Amino acid sequence: MLMTILISLAVIVVLLLILVATRPSDFRVTRSNAIAAPAEMIFAQVNDLHKWEAWSPWEKMDPALKKTFTGPPAGTGASYSWAGNNKVGTGRMTIMESHPGERIRIKLEFLKPFKATNTAEFMFKPEGAQTAVTWSMSGKNNFMGKAMGLVMNFDKMIGGQFEKGLAQIKLLAETTAGR
Repeated sequence: MLMTILISLAVIVVLLLILVATRPSDFRVTRSNAIAAPAEMIFAQVNDLHKWEAWSPWEKMDPALKKTFTGPPAGTGASYSWAGNNKVGTGRMTIMESHPGERIRIKLEFLKPFKATNTAEFMFKPEGAQTAVTWSMSGKNNFMGKAMGLVMNFDKMIGGQFEKGLAQIKLLAETTAGR
């Protein structure tokens, strides 16, 4: 009887390991919002990391968040490090590409609660009197990330934060553009 239970548990563990191993290695989370403001105005809110406090959903998760800025004040080379509670963790982001009014690409380095390096990208596309803003994050899932994906919906979790951030950018930009 005990041997049957142990063999059954071993089979279950092996099947779980196989299931995790077959999960996709790459991930991408993308959200978009149409904003009634010029692309350059919205771009400025993202390109200057000092301005993220006004719209980033993670800034609101930890009022005691410790921040350090290095490099230029905005654009390529600007960097922002943070250390916060267990909701925001510890990490750094650095603007790798900055094309005014078009695109910003950011290297995201998460240190705690888990280590990961991902790419975030903001695209700004004028459409008449509005600008379509797309925020995406992509990267590689290691074995632990794949396993977590079995019980957590990463797209829904991160995508929900992107939606909040884009809504805040929309509010800021449309309020400013309406002046």
